[in-house]
Amino acid sequence: MKVDVYREFLTPDDEEVYEAVGEWPDSDESGARTLTFRDNSGQSLIFSYDALARSVRIRWVNDQGIEMMDIFRESATRLSFTTGQSAKHILIDFQTGECTGTLEIQVTPHLSVRDRLLFQ
Repeated sequence: MKVDVYREFLTPDDEEVYEAVGEWPDSDESGARTLTFRDNSGQSLIFSYDALARSVRIRWVNDQGIEMMDIFRESATRLSFTTGQSAKHILIDFQTGECTGTLEIQVTPHLSVRDRLLFQ
């Protein structure tokens, strides 16, 4: 029988987030940290994360305010931000049971989301 080991969700502090993406995280009603990104076409991507609950949520809203995507996932283990010359990314690693994965969000120069969840 395989036993899941509790893994901490490692997240950067607010100042590190600001330095990486140029935005200060807000708090929602549940205490989760929230970042909102907008592209040139008026679309928004709302990213929230809760270190204690080990969860993340990504909501993508089009320029007319219609929600196009809503992803909620638990068992996050690490949140990191990368800043390159032309793009900024949010990376979230997950590990749950026999699966491991990464959710990659590009926030500049345009919005995109890539999700990979694989059996170990």
